[in-house]
Amino acid sequence: MTTDTADLRVLIVDDHELVREGLAGAFSRVEGTEVTGSVGTVAEAIAAYHDDRPDVIVTDLQLQDGTGLDIIRQVRQTDEKIGLVVVTMHSGDDQIFAAMEAGASAFVGKDAPSTEVVRAARHAAVSPRSFLCTGLAGAMMRRMSAESTRLSQREHDVLLLLADGANAAAIGQQLYMSESTVKSHIARIYQKLGAQNRAQALVTAMRIGLLSTVQRPSS
Repeated sequence: MTTDTADLRVLIVDDHELVREGLAGAFSRVEGTEVTGSVGTVAEAIAAYHDDRPDVIVTDLQLQDGTGLDIIRQVRQTDEKIGLVVVTMHSGDDQIFAAMEAGASAFVGKDAPSTEVVRAARHAAVSPRSFLCTGLAGAMMRRMSAESTRLSQREHDVLLLLADGANAAAIGQQLYMSESTVKSHIARIYQKLGAQNRAQALVTAMRIGLLSTVQRPSS
């Protein structure tokens, strides 16, 4: 496989002919770049890969007979040097992480300019086992935030009773725990939610979807 970006051979996979033609046109305008094939299914992509041995495969996620991730997994199992680029309109965090975990070299949203796809393909040819994605940092931060605020089932039970206005003693009676154990759970809830008190914890819990309603404690 060549790593010379002045001699780049690219296979394009997308189930829409207009998208394939657009990508092929973008690559054809880059000197020294050759489009070895333009296909619309997983089966055609795997066959074209074996026949033409491109340096980079640029694939959509949603295809008629599977997904671009099927292509990436199959090819990556036997070829560590090929570049694998995902170009998709479905560019949420789940899709980014799925592409990275499957072995993709780069991830580009279809709303990006064609020059971004070409840049990703060049990167993939040179560094096939790294992962280039402009949205990766934000996705990582969101994943870390979600994991850091994840409550255990028991902590969630305590949170629901806190939202009902119950104090530690009352929560202990309802959940058959000692008051000191309840207070330990409350402390961990506050820590995970970055809260200093009950009010802050409940506001944060509602904001991130852990609670839908909060009962005001009776006076």
